[in-house]
Amino acid sequence: MSKGATKSRRRKPKLSAGKYRIPDPSSLVEYYSKAIGRALDVLECFQDGETTLSLMEISELQDVPESSLFRILLTLEAHGYLLRTADGSYRLAPKLLFGRLYDRAQRVREIVHPFLKDLNARFNETASMGFLFQDRIEVVDTLEAIQEIRRTNTVGRSIPPHCSSIGKAIVAFLDRAVAERILRINGIPARTEKTITDHAKLLLEFEQIRKNGYSVDREESLLGGVCFGAPLFDDRHHVIAAISVSVPLFRMTPEKEPEMIQAVIDTAHKASAAISEHAKKSDRAAE
Repeated sequence: MSKGATKSRRRKPKLSAGKYRIPDPSSLVEYYSKAIGRALDVLECFQDGETTLSLMEISELQDVPESSLFRILLTLEAHGYLLRTADGSYRLAPKLLFGRLYDRAQRVREIVHPFLKDLNARFNETASMGFLFQDRIEVVDTLEAIQEIRRTNTVGRSIPPHCSSIGKAIVAFLDRAVAERILRINGIPARTEKTITDHAKLLLEFEQIRKNGYSVDREESLLGGVCFGAPLFDDRHHVIAAISVSVPLFRMTPEKEPEMIQAVIDTAHKASAAISEHAKKSDRAAE
């Protein structure tokens, strides 16, 4: 090499106190890894734990040749981020699933919260929202009644899928195989003497919930209270969550019950429409 020649070197981010400093936003393109970006784009195709996609389907979604995509999928599978099913399609692995579901639950909670707030204010009774996390249902939002005697709820609490209004509203609208799996994992133990613990009767209850569009927990999970729930659907019309209003039994009247049920149904419809619209806006922004 001649004296005048200089060796070409790849630029590195400037160091600060022995560590890489975050590059200025104007220089992000220079350091952006297209290979990692493509892999992350592939993971974004999977909306939840039930989504399964084939090589061809992912190729169409991402507009990436199957030959190039196969290497990405093989790498993600090898590192435990994707699982390959018996028919050769792919789904999210457990190590990624909870984080994705948690992020989605928080987005849905933010969308639904104003509707839940209106429901709480209208009746001055506790309004809650539960989200489906793969095989369990968890409270992600609750607004309590401003009354001395009231039904309470706690964010983070797991909800029984067979005897709570939120749980029944979700499970009733799931595919039969998924519903059966959730019941098998969680069991159907008696919480009170009014809990339905017969599997066949519970399936009939779910059928009635699908027909009516709402669920009722009348002292099935806790004595002294009644709850009305309705499902929330995403833009693919998959049930992902549910809302409810909980009332001490002594405060419920024959006149108030149908009004409250209709309000829960209407609120769930409005909230589901808002969830779908948000998803469509996000898709348009990504195009």
